[in-house]
Amino acid sequence: MLPISKRLLQVLEPLDENGAQYAFYCRKEGQEPIFKTNVDSQRGRFAAASIIKIPILLAWVKLERRGEVNRAELCDLDAEPQVQGAGFSWLLRARRLPYQDVLLLMMAVSDNLCTNLIIRRVGIERLALAFREELGLEGTVLQRKLMDYAARARGLENWITAADCIRFFDLVRELSPDERAWVEPMLAANQDDLLLMRRIPRDTITFYHKTGSMTGVLHDWGYTPGCDIFLLTQGVKDEPAAFEVFGELGRLLLE
Repeated sequence: MLPISKRLLQVLEPLDENGAQYAFYCRKEGQEPIFKTNVDSQRGRFAAASIIKIPILLAWVKLERRGEVNRAELCDLDAEPQVQGAGFSWLLRARRLPYQDVLLLMMAVSDNLCTNLIIRRVGIERLALAFREELGLEGTVLQRKLMDYAARARGLENWITAADCIRFFDLVRELSPDERAWVEPMLAANQDDLLLMRRIPRDTITFYHKTGSMTGVLHDWGYTPGCDIFLLTQGVKDEPAAFEVFGELGRLLLE
């Protein structure tokens, strides 16, 4: 059998042929991390898509620790324009939910309206400060709300880097036991199994993860008790081929 590093190069080859940019990271318990990318370095940035919801959640945890926000507080679902895309909160008959439920919808079904309500509650500038000073993220940038095409047309985008995605793993591990007890079920409840989980038999592992996608962009970040893993891609022209790459790499979760 080929060494894992050579096997990975073969698996990732279709992304190079596709003209896509990618960053892949895997750290198995007791083994050296593997990092492969065809961009400049770990600091090469990627359009965040819904991966931006991970640092938003982690920032909320830090702010709640200091009493600046409270997940028990009620949120008015009509306080923001009723954007659609991922999620279904815009369809709910109940229009007031605790922020804990809003955070759950943000993570489990990647609800864009709920994400915008969290951004509204904290503020873009406060989140940017939390990313830098509370979380130590150097390349994560939040410049617009989700589904804000007008802002995107003005050149405003949300960004992540591979280096920051590696740091996300440490930030989760640094949470207190009580914080992890409500954060991890939200990650485990993610309903998108089309990427790294696409070839994993159902109900065989618990994968704490978050996916993100937009035109030309596919991401999946997550972990099990014994494996940290993510694949970031952008500039994808052949999505079916990219899906197969995710599926092959996802097999590492079971090895």
